[in-house]
Amino acid sequence: MTDPTLLAAITSVATFVFAAGSPGPATLAVSATAMAGGRARGMALAAGLTFGLAFWGGVVALGFGALVAESAAILMVLKLIGAGYLLYLAIGSGRAALRPAKQENLAPLDEPAGRLMRRGLFLNLSNPKAVLAWVAALALGTEAASTSAVSILIVVICAMLGGSIYTGYATLFSLAPVMAWYQRFRRWIEGVFAALFAGAALRLLIWRGVE
Repeated sequence: MTDPTLLAAITSVATFVFAAGSPGPATLAVSATAMAGGRARGMALAAGLTFGLAFWGGVVALGFGALVAESAAILMVLKLIGAGYLLYLAIGSGRAALRPAKQENLAPLDEPAGRLMRRGLFLNLSNPKAVLAWVAALALGTEAASTSAVSILIVVICAMLGGSIYTGYATLFSLAPVMAWYQRFRRWIEGVFAALFAGAALRLLIWRGVE
């Protein structure tokens, strides 16, 4: 790559990593799962999130991203599905917050890894903002040289870094002190998660992806 293209690609990757690492539904979900169920479960969810992230990256790199981003109908469907799923997560956290302490052992901490991966995959697949984030990233990265090789390279790097961010969250929030803190304040924490998931759903519903 020439210097202008390299600089554009670095800017693209940095922008995408900042967006992926910022607090949002994906990082919130993997943090909550790791605190409640441990590192292995957090990592399973993180894997699903990474696959979802990579899928949209591939779609955009192949040239279909602009079609999705410019279609009000497709973005609306994604918004409704994504908001519905976030509300589902909010209800789950709300029910956990209302569960008496004596029933804590009934929490579904034995959820299979495959199911957790599917949860993470669906969460990122139903996020229309992920599509636009990829579109913006690849537009920045290919502004100096619009080649498929540059696009593919950016997708691979961003997907790997995105996965590293998710696994980092899973590792951090599964540390023994963090999990102990969660067990002590479980009901309050789950209540906060319920509010945050509900707030994320509302923001997604009122967000205007296409003006």
